[in-house]
Amino acid sequence: MYMERDESAIAETQRKYGRYCFAVAHNILNDREDAEECVNDTFLAAWNAIPPHNPQILSTFLGKITRRLSLKKLRARTAAKRGGSDGIAVSLDELEECIPSGHTIDEALEAKELTDIINSFLDTLSDEERRVFLRRYWFFDTIEDICGRFGFGKSKVKMMLKRTRDKLRTHLEKEDICI
Repeated sequence: MYMERDESAIAETQRKYGRYCFAVAHNILNDREDAEECVNDTFLAAWNAIPPHNPQILSTFLGKITRRLSLKKLRARTAAKRGGSDGIAVSLDELEECIPSGHTIDEALEAKELTDIINSFLDTLSDEERRVFLRRYWFFDTIEDICGRFGFGKSKVKMMLKRTRDKLRTHLEKEDICI
């Protein structure tokens, strides 16, 4: 429908993927109005990107757009307040010890290589480890949410995340990524 520029594609996308996109946005922003705005912006961005882009998995494509827009909104909101969103800040702080950050063009180019290395690392994890890791660091679920989703105790989730971060650090060091 997008490729044919059929405007009903947006309504159909809203019906099928609206809840998913809202959950992604709300986990990051923790604000209903901001999350709804990001979801609407997601559908507009999808409309503008397709065509020429033709995503193989629409849900993943929409999730990435929603996440990017939500993080952008969060940065703008926290910059204005000089505050922060505790859950996401904590989540990102946990990963900071494993993943270097950079702001130069050279470092941005290296980010693509880093993405490939992290994806190859995720392929080495068990399905359970990968799902818990992604829930925490991609979807920004709280430890409590992860416990409820998987039926694990808090200490198990924390230990699993710590061990996975340690594995990630080791994997990055083997790939000569300076931490």
